[in-house]
Amino acid sequence: MESGDLMENLNENELVKEKQNGKAAYVVAFACMIAFMGIGLVDPILNSIAKSLQATPAQTTLLFTSYMMVTGVVMLFTGFVSSRIGMKKTLMLGLFIIILFALFAGLSNSIDALIYFRAGWGLGNALFISTALSAIVSVLIGQTEKSIMLYEAAMGLGMSIGPLVGGSLGSISWRLPFAGVSVLMLVSFLSIFLLFKEPMADQEKVELFAGVKALKNHKLRSVGLIALLYNFGFFTLLAYAPFLLPNFSEMQIGMTFFGWGILLAISSIFLATRIERMIGTFYTLMIGFIGFVICLLLMGINADQPNLVATALIVAGFFQGIINTLMTTIAMEIPGIKRNIASSTYSFVRFFGGSLAPFVAGVIGAKFGGNYTFYFASAMVFIGILLIVVHSHYFETVEEEELEN
Repeated sequence: MESGDLMENLNENELVKEKQNGKAAYVVAFACMIAFMGIGLVDPILNSIAKSLQATPAQTTLLFTSYMMVTGVVMLFTGFVSSRIGMKKTLMLGLFIIILFALFAGLSNSIDALIYFRAGWGLGNALFISTALSAIVSVLIGQTEKSIMLYEAAMGLGMSIGPLVGGSLGSISWRLPFAGVSVLMLVSFLSIFLLFKEPMADQEKVELFAGVKALKNHKLRSVGLIALLYNFGFFTLLAYAPFLLPNFSEMQIGMTFFGWGILLAISSIFLATRIERMIGTFYTLMIGFIGFVICLLLMGINADQPNLVATALIVAGFFQGIINTLMTTIAMEIPGIKRNIASSTYSFVRFFGGSLAPFVAGVIGAKFGGNYTFYFASAMVFIGILLIVVHSHYFETVEEEELEN
């Protein structure tokens, strides 16, 4: 065989492999979208659940807390699991657990049972979501930025479609959205099983507490703390905003969060990196954080005016999409930390902050009123802005650092 033919065959093989890897990445991203639907799914039906199960808003917001708390803690150890049984099996195990517990949640007859089943759902969510980001990065070799954009886009679309599905099915019965997630997760399970191929390279075994040890890295710890403060605002918005929309139907709440998620996805995919290239990561992040704080404040100031709350909520999605993409990129590019460990550790801090927010929001709302819930959330995100200023040298991407050098 001549050298020209050999090179042509090699190029063809590389193209085939690239197409297969691209297909695998999109399969995982699709499953991610369905997984993230589970987070926003309950937004439109929180009021219905509270009425049907005779629960207070503080009790109902625990559906987020139990789910996010378990998700966050377990994420510290997902690298250990995936490095031993493989990415594909970890993804499928996570999806299988979600299928079961989402189904059990829909059959619950008390708020306590529903809270516990959401916690079990969080276990599967942790195994799947944390591994999914690493899986996408591993198959799209050398395309970290594209991988993160794909992941964050899946999150945005999932969180936008979730409330829409929750609102449409929830208008019939609050139990149907949970059954819907089980069915969609089954589709994702089969897609991963049939179309995702384990990366050929041997994956190095990860220690059980590798995720915990990674927190010794000052940059990861600092970026994680800022993400925690940001997610306090993020999940206060998700968990408590529906209680400021008492006259909205399930479908109206679903449409409101759909608009929020669409803006989040658009800014994640199309705008975050473009703005970043023009003015740099630091200033782009500042725009995102300041804009988000203003939206939270407006929701607090206008807590008794549902239409204004809904408008501020939708606009917040634009700023959150920018923050999500850039913060994740920074966390995944920290030198000296493997991406699967960085992903699990960063996700732990991110979701742990999210788990605290609904509980605190419910307590503050019950004692002082819904407006103070959003004042407190905006204060937490504002502290995040101060930390970004203090640690501004950390907020440069690899490309920006290379240009400087």
